[in-house]
Amino acid sequence: MANILQSKAWASFQRNLGRTVVEAAGDGWRYLAVVEGGRTGRYLYCPYGPEAQSPQAFDAALADLARAAREHRCWFVRVEPAGAAVTDGLETPEASLRRRGLRPAPRQVQPGHTQVIDLTRDEDAILKDMKSTNRNLHRNIAKKGVTFTSSAEPGDVDVLLRFLDATAERKDFNRQQDDYLREAARTLMPLGAARLYVARLEGEPIGAALAYDSDDTRTYAHAAMDFEHRRLSAGIPLVVRMVLDAKAAGLSRFDLFGTAPEGAGPEHEWYGFTKFKKSFGGRPESYPGTWDLPVSRTGYTAYTGVRAARERVAAARRALPGLAARIRPGVRPGAGGTGRDDA
Repeated sequence: MANILQSKAWASFQRNLGRTVVEAAGDGWRYLAVVEGGRTGRYLYCPYGPEAQSPQAFDAALADLARAAREHRCWFVRVEPAGAAVTDGLETPEASLRRRGLRPAPRQVQPGHTQVIDLTRDEDAILKDMKSTNRNLHRNIAKKGVTFTSSAEPGDVDVLLRFLDATAERKDFNRQQDDYLREAARTLMPLGAARLYVARLEGEPIGAALAYDSDDTRTYAHAAMDFEHRRLSAGIPLVVRMVLDAKAAGLSRFDLFGTAPEGAGPEHEWYGFTKFKKSFGGRPESYPGTWDLPVSRTGYTAYTGVRAARERVAAARRALPGLAARIRPGVRPGAGGTGRDDA
């Protein structure tokens, strides 16, 4: 599995955002990590990494990450070993990580659960695995005047930004910043690592989605549809088009990126998207999640203390909205890109 967040293209994107990127490789392991942090301290973040072929290789990668963290004056390393062999099977991945001195991070950054479609099967098998509603929309959407286009022109990402703005305003959620997505398009599209898909009604855009491509995987990253045309359900055949195009391009996996685990309730951040994503078939995949390896124990203790205090203040503000104007947290969270929380 080649993850876009551990690719050379992603390293170029992060550097173009002005971030310090650390890359290293050894016998059976490699990683890409980014120096992150804000007022609560610096840390070295390795999204969906390091990649390792054996527990011994994972140990070597972890040791090198700790070395790089010290070199860059970071208090800890944050890892998400999605594609790493962290255990020999005699213990759970979580137990193996704890034994190495890692601790569950205060919050999960990248999703720990996802749904993946196997693109090595023939097209009929891929479609048969989807819900019948999805197949019917895919086959009949053109009769409603809806067509789909794809683009690798960076400027076209503005179509998506317009729909994201409207969706964020209607549903009151924080979305990825325009500058971040524009830079993603400018950097990744010329490298063949990103592509924009647009749904059009009689030629006019009614929705868009941005996909990231690694050597073998297409990742469904950002999407938004026009609320006024919601009855067309054009977002479903748009995803089907992205899936089939990925297969035609020779990719072997389509990652729907982010689902809630089995049995999770509405409080889970991915709960609302899970039914939609699983309607495209595929199989669930789970990872150990986000873990921290303290490099400076004093610094990491300070970091976790400040973060806990900030969360208590936030909880108090939610519980007592009338006092919100009189409660001011000591640390303000920052906004950033994938995996960045400035904390």
